[in-house]
Amino acid sequence: MNGDSFLQESMQGDRLAVTGVGAWTAAHARALDSQISGFARRHRGVKAISIEMGRVEKLDTFGAWLLEKLVRETEANGARTEVTGLKQDYGALIKEMHQVDLDPLDERRAGNSFTYALSSIGENISSVGVSLSAMVNMLGALVTAILRELTRPGSFRMTSLVHQLDMVAWRAVPIVLLITFLIGCIIAQQGLFHFRKFGADVYVVDMVGILVLRELGVLIVCIMVAGRSGSAYTAELGSMKMREEIDALKTMGFDPTEVLILPRILALIIGVPILTFIGSMAALYGGGLVCWLYGGIAPDIFLSRLKEAIALNTFQVGMIKAPFMALVIGVVACVEGLKVKGSAESLGRQTTASVVEAIFLVIVMDGLFAIFFASIGM
Repeated sequence: MNGDSFLQESMQGDRLAVTGVGAWTAAHARALDSQISGFARRHRGVKAISIEMGRVEKLDTFGAWLLEKLVRETEANGARTEVTGLKQDYGALIKEMHQVDLDPLDERRAGNSFTYALSSIGENISSVGVSLSAMVNMLGALVTAILRELTRPGSFRMTSLVHQLDMVAWRAVPIVLLITFLIGCIIAQQGLFHFRKFGADVYVVDMVGILVLRELGVLIVCIMVAGRSGSAYTAELGSMKMREEIDALKTMGFDPTEVLILPRILALIIGVPILTFIGSMAALYGGGLVCWLYGGIAPDIFLSRLKEAIALNTFQVGMIKAPFMALVIGVVACVEGLKVKGSAESLGRQTTASVVEAIFLVIVMDGLFAIFFASIGM
């Protein structure tokens, strides 16, 4: 069929009669495209064109698009174009092709880089506002879901919560221990290296204790949780969105916030403080080990100095931050997961955005908490 004509033309007075034949499919793409290309230009003076498609054996998306292209080009030349004889089975395909918008994108004119830079900044600011609005909506949905669960506690999915706790907290313990231990070692080693110049080796204990318990312990753990669990939440919810599982839950009468989101965020709120405590202890242990082996500060001296340097509120500051940061990580991860469209590219983009936004907001929150606690004397 590749050597045959897919279009048979005949003039009937001032009207051009065109008959489509054969299989208008991607298998004959080259021959079809070559015959249809330039058709409108060859018949520019024709006022009326009828296209009979009754003899077309097969029609796929490629053939339907070429037919739509043929109709648009002839109508653009002023010819009244009518398509007849199409099988009823192809109606939906032709209708879909007819809705395709081919308006060209506005081309950027040279010399307008400043304008486009401002436009890009405005779009980014607008997207930030949209994201903040989505997070507020998510918080509202969470509060509503919690209130509903309180009125009927038997419907709460405890199994899901325990499973998420296992994923978020228990399985994260080894990597949290390792990273925080190394961070404590590095802080102590660098402190000893510089404080030794002033003969103030013992003050390294103060620095390690306060820095780990107030700031670095919770910050490092939350950054790790955002990269580990936050990205997993976004990918899981995004995959469900792509496979329309969330829509299926709604159809069955379930609230996705109660079924999918609430257990995950509660698991973070419970698990992150536990990981923060474990990580802080590991960092202090690493710092004490380095002070002993590298700085000659015996463990009993390290512990004695540590008790003098820190107070209960030093520990409380870090632990108070943990659940709030966990809430932010969970909300951001779930919001970005629900933004995923139907492509793998969208899933990857939203997962990346989830991790970046969560880490950024965790650091911002840490700064705000530092200001707050300084203002109240903690």
